[in-house]
Amino acid sequence: MKRSVAFAAALLAGLTSIGSIPGTASADGGGPGYHDDRKGGDYHHGDEGAVFVQTNKAEGNTIKVYDRDEDGRLSKAGEYETGGLGGFTIGAPLDALASQGSLTYHKGLLFAVNAGSNTVTVFRVDGTKLHKLQVIWSGGLLPVSVAARGDLVYVLNAGGEGSVQGFELHKGRLSRIEDANRSLGLHNGNPPAFGTAPAQVKIDPDSEFVLVSTKAANVMFSYEIGRHGELARNPVISDAGDGPFGFTFDTDDSLLVTESNANAVSRFELEDDGALDQVGPSVPNGQQAPCWIQRVGDFFFVANAGSSTISSYRVDDDGKLQLVKAVAVDTGGGSIDMTTSDGFLYVQNATAGNVQGYEVGKDGSLKLVTTVEGLPKFADGIGMEGIAAS
Repeated sequence: MKRSVAFAAALLAGLTSIGSIPGTASADGGGPGYHDDRKGGDYHHGDEGAVFVQTNKAEGNTIKVYDRDEDGRLSKAGEYETGGLGGFTIGAPLDALASQGSLTYHKGLLFAVNAGSNTVTVFRVDGTKLHKLQVIWSGGLLPVSVAARGDLVYVLNAGGEGSVQGFELHKGRLSRIEDANRSLGLHNGNPPAFGTAPAQVKIDPDSEFVLVSTKAANVMFSYEIGRHGELARNPVISDAGDGPFGFTFDTDDSLLVTESNANAVSRFELEDDGALDQVGPSVPNGQQAPCWIQRVGDFFFVANAGSSTISSYRVDDDGKLQLVKAVAVDTGGGSIDMTTSDGFLYVQNATAGNVQGYEVGKDGSLKLVTTVEGLPKFADGIGMEGIAAS
């Protein structure tokens, strides 16, 4: 199952792109010890918040902000320019960036990727108002995912070789960490092909490793984090199913990974050396293209882009992954990325150009409570992608 560091260099050298086209990009049932930033809340409501949606427009990326009331309903509150351009991967079926986590909320800040201009924008969040603090080079080509924990931020760049760039966060601004840029050796063009672009970057709950999922290579990279945020020169590379895409931790040392090609979800144990060992068999859901995963309370919801449905899973007391409902809800709109706020699940639907909000019941059932329209629909290879919440 796992591959040691000794094999990392050989595998990196052997990874090749499939159908990539060179050129330039255009204008988380958690178990004990769970400490993820987005715990998903519980089942009582009462607080208000905000939901943020990234339009990823090629002519100028923006963030649309929605006020969330205590019943989960959303209302328009503003739109803010990121100062960068949206982007795309080649051959994307409906999710232009082919990733999870392209818009990330952390400690009162919002991090947005500008895939078309190779930058990241940092906003300070003041209720439903955004204040632009910084636009900084992502450290590579076509940034598609951002991970933040504590004062560390890592950006996944999908274009060309693919890379991870680390930053230190101080007073709302990012500064590049010396010796924290690592190539993934994917040999893609820029933009990369949808199928060969890496999908997500995330920091484990103990801040010991940076993990990256790769779809075509069917592996995940684990980079050990040094004392000052620098990354190990050679990653541990582990088999991670058939088309690993989105992932989230359910405990400090175990994670759930969507398998976009196998139409399944798998659970893995993160070992002390960064290797991943699969726990039990993959659990299929009978849907098409499960790519994104979001924890709310004791349940994990998976967006199936190909069938426009949401499936629900949970982890039982013995650590066994179970499918609760293959179709918890049919969104009818090309479901992609998701977020959670105060026990509500918000789903971004790319082909419908909307966001739907669902109240999560104690049994994992989903009840539609809000829909906001007028968002960019996926067309001509590009569309909105990225959603986060306070």
